[in-house]
Amino acid sequence: MPIPEGPANLTADQVKALTSGFSHMRHQINNHLSLIMASAELIKMKPDMAEKLTKSIVDQPSKITHEIGHFSQTLEKALRDGGAS
Repeated sequence: MPIPEGPANLTADQVKALTSGFSHMRHQINNHLSLIMASAELIKMKPDMAEKLTKSIVDQPSKITHEIGHFSQTLEKALRDGGAS
């Protein structure tokens, strides 16, 4: 995405939406990381559950990548649409 050459003029509503989106992304990423940590702790306590919990651990990085990608697209669109011409 090209960076605007001048100020990016965002409305208060756009800033509010970006702030909300960033907060949502942070919350979702924390949830995914919590699942990884909880699964790892359970595996330490109950090694027989490793096979079942491994899928949960392996699935989380792609979910985190998706959250970051979605927010990045939203941010880029806002900057592109709000950038000075």
